[in-house]
Amino acid sequence: MNICVFLSAADLDDRYTVPAREFAELLGRGGHTLVWGGSESGLMKVVADGVQESGGRLVGVSVDFLAAKARTNADEMVIAKDLAERKALLLEKSDAIVIMVGGTGTLDEATEVLELKKHGKHTKPVVLLNTAGFYDGLRQQFQRMEDEGFLPLPLTELVFFAKDGVGALAYLEESAGLL
Repeated sequence: MNICVFLSAADLDDRYTVPAREFAELLGRGGHTLVWGGSESGLMKVVADGVQESGGRLVGVSVDFLAAKARTNADEMVIAKDLAERKALLLEKSDAIVIMVGGTGTLDEATEVLELKKHGKHTKPVVLLNTAGFYDGLRQQFQRMEDEGFLPLPLTELVFFAKDGVGALAYLEESAGLL
């Protein structure tokens, strides 16, 4: 399965890097392909290293102004002209999406993927990997959106919140009929 992962390129502490590395190793050992932003820095590097070292493939989609930070030994690397094209290519090349910890770029990617799913533009499973409770506030906001009628479909049909990589991967494999 080609699994797109949206996540930070920042250098983060162990409460984020250790679970990210464990999730990456699960992906690699499971024979999955990581589709990601292509960066060779921060948490993106941690996940790419873990997937590659565990036997998985890497498909990167960088953007022209970040091309100098792109991983050189990915199985495939595409350079998009801008962030909009990058997001479209990441979605196109994936069978499922996992949203890990990140900043505004990750949040932008996450909300676009969820908006497209809400409008039926894709039916791919989407998981928010809630490492160390990072997305507790977002979960609460989504629940309020559902409770107050802002979502045209149940939150559970839009996104799955996983507390760890094992739960995230199990959900994705079940959704794909691999379990």
